[in-house]
Amino acid sequence: MSQTPSELYYAKTHEWVRREEDGTVTVGITEHAQDALGDVVFVETPEVGDHIAAGDQAGVVESVKAASDIYAPIGGEVFAINEALEDTPEVVNTDAFNDGWFFKMQPDDMSELDVLLSAEEYIVLCDEEG
Repeated sequence: MSQTPSELYYAKTHEWVRREEDGTVTVGITEHAQDALGDVVFVETPEVGDHIAAGDQAGVVESVKAASDIYAPIGGEVFAINEALEDTPEVVNTDAFNDGWFFKMQPDDMSELDVLLSAEEYIVLCDEEG
């Protein structure tokens, strides 16, 4: 696995969460997930104002190979979406952990991050999946 930033939290469903200094979080899919999907051609994000519970579907990412649901790693209210993905969804392939983010949330309970995987645990999960 070429990149798994240690400061992020990871879901078993291959989403990442970055805890921001202002108490919000940013969510995207991992490099492993985008690599498995292939060339991303469409991203559907939640709407600003949506309240999503941890584990609920929050969007869809489509590639030339498949479509895959995106799940909320933690619960909260969406306050921003990455509108650039409408015109350039391929940025998910080129920069999954930065410019390829999907949405930002105000979390309901930051302790939900505690059930997510560390970078090391996520790497083990990916290795086990093959």
